[in-house]
Amino acid sequence: MDFLHFGSKEKSKEKRHTPSGQITPKNKGSPRIPPAKPAKIEIQMESPPCVFYGGPNSSGALFSGQLKLIVTDTELPLTSISMDLNANTVTKKPVAKDCPDCINRLTTLKSWNFITEPTTYDHGTHQFPFSYLLPGHLPATTHCSLATIEYGLQVKAVTPITDPICHHHPLRVQRALQPPPEKQSVRIFPPTNLTVNVIHTPVIHPIGSFLVQFRMNGVVEKQQTTQTRWRIKKLDWRIDEHSRNVSPACPKHWDKVGGEGKGHQHEEMRNIGSDSIKKGWKTDFDTVGGGQIELEFPASIRPGVHPVCDVESPTGLVVWHLLIVEIIVAEEHAKNSGQKHAVPTGAARVLRTQFKVVVTERGGLGISWDQEQPPMYEDVPGSPPGYLTDYLGELPMPPDEDLDGMGARD
Repeated sequence: MDFLHFGSKEKSKEKRHTPSGQITPKNKGSPRIPPAKPAKIEIQMESPPCVFYGGPNSSGALFSGQLKLIVTDTELPLTSISMDLNANTVTKKPVAKDCPDCINRLTTLKSWNFITEPTTYDHGTHQFPFSYLLPGHLPATTHCSLATIEYGLQVKAVTPITDPICHHHPLRVQRALQPPPEKQSVRIFPPTNLTVNVIHTPVIHPIGSFLVQFRMNGVVEKQQTTQTRWRIKKLDWRIDEHSRNVSPACPKHWDKVGGEGKGHQHEEMRNIGSDSIKKGWKTDFDTVGGGQIELEFPASIRPGVHPVCDVESPTGLVVWHLLIVEIIVAEEHAKNSGQKHAVPTGAARVLRTQFKVVVTERGGLGISWDQEQPPMYEDVPGSPPGYLTDYLGELPMPPDEDLDGMGARD
């Protein structure tokens, strides 16, 4: 018992228990509290989200906001307040893995200098308005497995009493294409007489489904007493997302790619939606022209895959999408008099075709900034008509009959 009691004393000397039951380590230093900054910076956007309506020829996106300098001390002397609009491209497969110049490419699109001479600001909030028209040819904000394109506002306030006060505000840029008319495509599959007519929309969205109308002609080839025909067994469709990026090298690593202006090209592909259809089509072997098979099915992007919208950046990043349709058809023989009793021949074919689709954000009810301005009327003069201020004579009085008519009541 004494041995057990002695051991418990030694154990109690090694560990210290807090009232909550937790063990505190020995010689733990107090945490360092960073010094409080004399001011902080905030950015309040006043314009709608930055959306390019249309393709690269878009008129751009206009954004505006307020830069707020919130001084917490009694006063704050500042030497300069500057803000840059930057476009940052990050390559996820660079030429040199540990080289920051090969990974990041920073481009300054616009710079603001809010003060031109040293100024002292009192306690409170001080606002600085800003605005800029983003060119429509710029790529939208993109995050894919090969590279990312991001935009942001970087603010820097220089003061002689402390370190510079910095703030970063991310800016999301989107692109929305107006839905064009449906596209009709015809595919021919020699050596057979099969032709496929497909009607679909060329622009799709990350959320929501779209209809694909499918019609196959030439499924029957009649002889004198027999006929050979094709019957659909299964239809598979999928949407593939392709991405390609060129990773450039910085001047220090030009020797790895063979010189200036060259880089390594990387490509990836992933499936973002698919389905198999085994029934639901309408078959008519008696239609004039070799019979036909009709089918209409919905297609969509699988939820949760976070698709990347189509983009083509001058930095080398390209993302595009394809709708791929595969039809499995089986051949069979039947008599012209008894078409219900068909005999499979054992021959089958896989008909494969693809269509380019563009994935874009929904435009919603928004319109481009240049369409929000009030209309201009060419037929209306610039000022209202003048008054007869210089006429000194007596104005002509209307006839008595007109005066009597003005006072009459029904």
